[in-house]
Amino acid sequence: MGALIAMLILAVLVIVILFQTAVIVPQRSEFIVERLGKYSGTLGAGFHLLIPFLDRVAYRYSLKEEVMDIPSQTCITKDNVTVEVDGLIYLQVVDSKQAAYGINDYHIAASQLAQTTLRSCVGRIDLDKTFEEREAINAQVVASIDEAAAAWGVKVLRYEVKDILPPDTVRQAMEAQMTAEREKRAAIARSEGERQATINQAEGNRQDAILRSEGEKQRRINEAQGQAEEILAVARATADGLNMVAQQLQSPGGAQAANLRVAEQYVREFGRLAQESNTLIIPSNLTDTAGMVSAAMTVFQKIDSRGPEDKSST
Repeated sequence: MGALIAMLILAVLVIVILFQTAVIVPQRSEFIVERLGKYSGTLGAGFHLLIPFLDRVAYRYSLKEEVMDIPSQTCITKDNVTVEVDGLIYLQVVDSKQAAYGINDYHIAASQLAQTTLRSCVGRIDLDKTFEEREAINAQVVASIDEAAAAWGVKVLRYEVKDILPPDTVRQAMEAQMTAEREKRAAIARSEGERQATINQAEGNRQDAILRSEGEKQRRINEAQGQAEEILAVARATADGLNMVAQQLQSPGGAQAANLRVAEQYVREFGRLAQESNTLIIPSNLTDTAGMVSAAMTVFQKIDSRGPEDKSST
């Protein structure tokens, strides 16, 4: 029984020692091993055996990218406005030995350095620029922390500002300013629209007046051309009628027909004159119709007795 108990104790001791000396390192991780308190080596991913009672795993680091939430802090802008700013920082361990022995806790160091650098960056710009210069602020924080973190075995990948919160009074003033700016742009847009509408209306009126004047001009030209053609047509018709009358007078019986026509016209016109007027001037030879016809025919005969050249000149 004593031998069996001793073997069991020895087996348990071996298992305990094996568990203490056997180390399995996960993928994308590194373990720092110290031997008797002094750095011995860095273990990569896989299975490793340590020397019992001499070696121990002092530090464990993940080589994956880490994200840290930077607590909100109070910053004062260049124009003396207090704002609350928070952010995120992305880190990655690139040298486990430096991370273990270069600094006590790189998380706290990176967080504190990010806060102080952020306050310095915000203090150099006005409040209005803080919302526009986020990229510049991020770049300055990354450059400042990365320079210091090189001795820690840590690489600062990027920094992002999450929120910039001004005081309520400043936020209300900014909202009022924004509302006023929107109203200003709306008023300018309305005035521009009215101006353009007035210009368009004036242009339309001008074009309408031009078209109307052009139409009136063309109408008058057409009327003048029509009147001229009408006068020419009447003159040609009158000339043709006179030629026909002259030809008929020279034909046999033409003189007698002209006498009869003149007598009829004389009687008709005198009768109409008597109907339209209450006052009449009666010639002394009113009943001498034959004499009047004879006088008219004498004029015709004189005209007919003249040569063609005299007729054309008449």
